[in-house]
Amino acid sequence: MVFFQKDEQLENLGNGILEATWTAFPTIARNQIALTWIVYDPPVPVNTGGALTPDAFWNHPVRGFSYRGVERIYPASVVKLFYLVAANEWLEKGMTQTSKELERALRDMIVDSSNDATSLVVDILTGTTSGPELPVGPYDTWKYQRHIVNRYYQSLGWEDMQTINVCQKTWGDGPYGRERAFCGEMFENRNMLTTNAIARLLHSIVGGVAVSSGRSQAMMALLKRSLHPDDLPQDVEEDQITGFLGGGLPQDAQIWSKAGWTSQVRHDAAYIELPNQRPYLLIVFTEGKAHAKSQDILPFVSRLVTQAISSL
Repeated sequence: MVFFQKDEQLENLGNGILEATWTAFPTIARNQIALTWIVYDPPVPVNTGGALTPDAFWNHPVRGFSYRGVERIYPASVVKLFYLVAANEWLEKGMTQTSKELERALRDMIVDSSNDATSLVVDILTGTTSGPELPVGPYDTWKYQRHIVNRYYQSLGWEDMQTINVCQKTWGDGPYGRERAFCGEMFENRNMLTTNAIARLLHSIVGGVAVSSGRSQAMMALLKRSLHPDDLPQDVEEDQITGFLGGGLPQDAQIWSKAGWTSQVRHDAAYIELPNQRPYLLIVFTEGKAHAKSQDILPFVSRLVTQAISSL
């Protein structure tokens, strides 16, 4: 059961976009891309600052299309969205207290995709720290604590969240010590997400029902990205627009997003508003070394979706 309604019109458009992508990029295997696309028909229930109650919001039907939307894929930095929402939940419930450092880390985790900032956020969420390997007893306790964010998402009762794993830090060079042990011998315990699960979470943020309407709006402020060339940082390798979904948008579009990339994957999750068109969510995951390097695939898909939106 997905939270959106499948629809023949979107199915045809979505499949057409995928076929065009495979034609343009013949090296992408059918199992190296996953996509979830949600369209908000009028009356639009999202980006209203939380005008709808959670019940009204979740009962509002939305149309969507997904391809391999339930496949578990390594999410790279897109997982930071899940830590952002969890941190806001902890703060709201008084499970942790705000501080200048936590606020700075949350900002840098989302705006700049800082792994060092994410490390602090995960420490605060779980009450654990990285370090050397631990003896069995303390290590069991440590592992249990590290799964607290998973337990939170399981507790929401959303079917999309049942298969995800969000318990690992994000790394530059990779984990060491107890963190390496925690990933598993074959990295079988690494983070895993589906594009449908990400769509559900982003849908709740944009709908103003993630934690609270005020916190949802604060999260939206962190996710907002400028498409103006002058605003894109010149001194960083990746700016979360160039080579991602924002790279395929016209300059008068608005985007709220979180990208993720490693040497093996290139992903993006975005909420997009185009002038006088239906707003939409688009999550696209691509896998494979060659595609992770490509700055063309995600903008290409994004451009095709903007064309499809104007035909609705």
